[in-house]
Amino acid sequence: MKHSQRLSVIALLATMSFVLMLVGQVVLIPTASFLKLDLSFLPIFLGAVLMDLRAGYGILCLRSLLKLLLDGGGPAGYIGLPMNIVAMGLLLTALIWALNRKAEWSVSALVKGGTIGTLAMTASMVLLNWIYAIPLYALLANFDIAKTIGLEHYLLWMVVPFNLLEGLILTILVGCMLFPFKNIILRLRRQVN
Repeated sequence: MKHSQRLSVIALLATMSFVLMLVGQVVLIPTASFLKLDLSFLPIFLGAVLMDLRAGYGILCLRSLLKLLLDGGGPAGYIGLPMNIVAMGLLLTALIWALNRKAEWSVSALVKGGTIGTLAMTASMVLLNWIYAIPLYALLANFDIAKTIGLEHYLLWMVVPFNLLEGLILTILVGCMLFPFKNIILRLRRQVN
């Protein structure tokens, strides 16, 4: 595929991802309504499957730039967006790594990649919340989670279950997108590359 066509596909998928980031968010834990399932991962994954992991990262970064420029969201957006990039990047890397290890995609590879990605995402979000997000929310938004909710309670009963659920749901959605449309995706993949 010509470089300009590849960039057009990346831009289109980044735009779709941005729109899903605005309208396609679902609260998973009612007591932590600010933690939302981010369906914008699906076009990012599709781009990585169609082209390569680098294209997936490009879509992720472009989507995030669009979010920052067009819908910043105040301190919550500026603090949460880098964390979202890390979480989605880890899940994407694990899924693509597992699926591309063999010539044929399999459910076991999806489960392996989803499990590794979900665990990496969960561990990184606990760490980033502890050293980055919680102190910044206290400083910039005058919302000290450690004092209002309790640090251990927040990390163990909100961050961990949310990220485990998000990883599981996104992995299932990726499987629902990947396997029924496998032939179409493989045909598009040949055209794109």
